[in-house]
Amino acid sequence: MSLSNRVGSVEVAAPAKINLGLEILGCRDDGYHEIATILQAIDLVDEVRLHPGDRIRTLHRFPGIPDEENLAIRALLMLRDRFGSHQSAVLELRKAIPAAAGLGGASADAAAALLAARDFWGLEVGDAELAVLARELGSDVPFFLRGGTALASGRGDNLDPLPSPGLSVIVVTPHVAIARKTATLYAALRPSDFSDGSRVAAQADRLRAGLRPDPALLTNSFERPLYALRPELADLVATMRACGAPHVALSGAGPSHFALFPDPAEAGSVATRLQTALEDKALVIATRERSVPVGTGILDR
Repeated sequence: MSLSNRVGSVEVAAPAKINLGLEILGCRDDGYHEIATILQAIDLVDEVRLHPGDRIRTLHRFPGIPDEENLAIRALLMLRDRFGSHQSAVLELRKAIPAAAGLGGASADAAAALLAARDFWGLEVGDAELAVLARELGSDVPFFLRGGTALASGRGDNLDPLPSPGLSVIVVTPHVAIARKTATLYAALRPSDFSDGSRVAAQADRLRAGLRPDPALLTNSFERPLYALRPELADLVATMRACGAPHVALSGAGPSHFALFPDPAEAGSVATRLQTALEDKALVIATRERSVPVGTGILDR
């Protein structure tokens, strides 16, 4: 994420993520699931900006999402209540990350709100304290405080930084709505969908060795329940392959799928063919990994 000040406001860029493999190991005693995944930030970003105001609220309400259900607003309220007293702010959120798409948009926005508010309110809050709040907001929110590439375990909040593989990415988000998507797919898991985390561990070893991700290790435990729920998504995979994607993987609980390319020009060509083939059935984005860590890329101090 990058942070900047502009005439009394603070802005943070909140990048999306993809999963370079996702394994679910089983159920935990606390009601969550034990997972192993590699989280990779990509250069598809929401813009989170805080402005002066008389209370904590959004500048523009989002249809169907009241402020009290907006994760970024919840982040601001939590930070203020734990470390502030009477601070307020108006949240301006410019969305580019598709919602409920397996790309972590809401979590990225919440992390960006924490980072922006710490600066905006001048709070003496350390990174470790901010990470505690992030974990309470959601399992993958801590990742978005740093971005880059990381091996995630536990609920997804135990992070081990990894070298970034240096690849271009095509993300395809079909216009498919699934009610309570993540909860629905977790509930649909079978014991046969669980695995031991060895594929994600092997992928992490490749990245540590400076190698590109192995397509054979880009498996995702949500594939079977997602395709059982929405069989038409299997056709999307076939279309992506027919348009030149050498391999296709699922991000998060979907429905976004992605393909990796060493050559950005090739990625752009495949993206053009895909958008023509899919027309208005999906959003196609050609982008790249984003390895800029927190605290760099400051624009207008």
